[in-house]
Amino acid sequence: MAPTEPTPSSATAASSDPGGGAEQNGLRRSLASRHLTMIAMGGAIGTGLFVASGNTIATAGPGGALLAYVVIGFMVFLLMQSLGEMATYLPVSGAFEEYATRFVSPSFGFAIGWNYWYNWAITVAAELVAAALVMRYWLPEVPSWVWSALFLALLFGLNALSTRAYGESEFWFSLIKVLTVVVFLVLGVLMILGIIGGGSPGFENWTTGEAPFVDGGAGILAIFLVAGFSFQGTELVGVAAGEAENPEKTVPTAIRTVFVRILLFYVGAIAVVGFLIPYTSPHLLGSEVEDISISPFTLVFENAGVLAAASVMNAVILTAILSAGNSGLYASTRMLYALAASGKAPAVLAKVNRRGVPMNALIMTTVVGAGCFLTTLIGDGAAYVWLVSASGLAGFIVWMGIAWSHYRFRRAFVAQGRDPKELPYRAALFPVGPIVALVLCAVVILGQNVEAFTGSGGVDLLAAATAYIGLPLFLGLWLVHRLVTGTASRMVRYEEADLSRSLD
Repeated sequence: MAPTEPTPSSATAASSDPGGGAEQNGLRRSLASRHLTMIAMGGAIGTGLFVASGNTIATAGPGGALLAYVVIGFMVFLLMQSLGEMATYLPVSGAFEEYATRFVSPSFGFAIGWNYWYNWAITVAAELVAAALVMRYWLPEVPSWVWSALFLALLFGLNALSTRAYGESEFWFSLIKVLTVVVFLVLGVLMILGIIGGGSPGFENWTTGEAPFVDGGAGILAIFLVAGFSFQGTELVGVAAGEAENPEKTVPTAIRTVFVRILLFYVGAIAVVGFLIPYTSPHLLGSEVEDISISPFTLVFENAGVLAAASVMNAVILTAILSAGNSGLYASTRMLYALAASGKAPAVLAKVNRRGVPMNALIMTTVVGAGCFLTTLIGDGAAYVWLVSASGLAGFIVWMGIAWSHYRFRRAFVAQGRDPKELPYRAALFPVGPIVALVLCAVVILGQNVEAFTGSGGVDLLAAATAYIGLPLFLGLWLVHRLVTGTASRMVRYEEADLSRSLD
């Protein structure tokens, strides 16, 4: 049976009142339901939708892109169900690290936690680079590092102020993105119907050339990867649950609403672009952050008569980038705090100030993010490319960890004589859900760069290493911790899994 008292390692466990405690080991539960919902939604709406969505249609055609996003969206639904069940039962800032430690093994939790931390720390650096590129649209003479330094200071300030300040800023960042997508969908439908922007295109762009499916299954598989990256960030709600007001109510609310809205936005946007812009358009092929003027959103807004469409979208994309950086700094800081609180990182990083902010962890993460950014200024920037590549698979690895942890969590719950009906929130489609999500994540990970092994010139070792370097790094963390800790890190037996919810 589960221990009646929590183990010492469970330093990131929930407050003594998971349903409404005010604090959790110094962290303050100050994020409302609207914050959680927007944090999850905002995490998945970014440049992947605003800029790169056009390239997905050029690659797989409107039908192929739509199918890929529907399948990956379904996978995200299953993952969010799994995360929702665990985060509602055990709302802790460590989230995935704590679940993996309790229900899989301490070594797996160690690897998941550090994997998630460096993923977002490096992502912060990537967002600083992207923000500087966007600012070049308006002020090309200003050095890029000036903008990156300014934005890093802004993000640090928002996170250092308080958890509430982070949640409020992320709410408004995300709201801007959501409203932009809604306006885009409304104008797009009106243009498809021929009410504005000239005559209706009908199904012409869905029936010309190889449309609606371009390059068959290979095209769809390629978009699986892009769609997966686009949806990453939805898991942030699991980290934020540790500082949510009344998580037993706010977390399920966020989980239920996020999937439908995000899938609607992505599928709707892909469908609108597919109707209005042919997949053969050179604008779609060239979708890059550096040239916002050819973003599919910009093109549609211009055709609808929106004044200064490129400048408007540039501002929206800057908001999206700052939102991603803001969330990245928050998520990595809280994960580092949780690792320290559970003894997997230096204890000094677990200190919390009077405002409920783990400042040491925040400073450490900010320094690492700034250091990663500085690699872009050294030599040809090759070090930065490798750093970003190392974080590329991290999100999918965490998703696999969520699915596996949930499967074992539910099995442990039953094995210890508990009834799943006792759970505050139950995931749909168990046990099929986490199993299907696990398999689909594995497909995405293994398919990162199949061309590196199947090209006409033989195996491209450099391309393969760049695409898959994140996998051996994760496995290395897992193995080294297992070797150092020995039997203490064996696989957790269902009957011995820690199902306690408090630190009384």
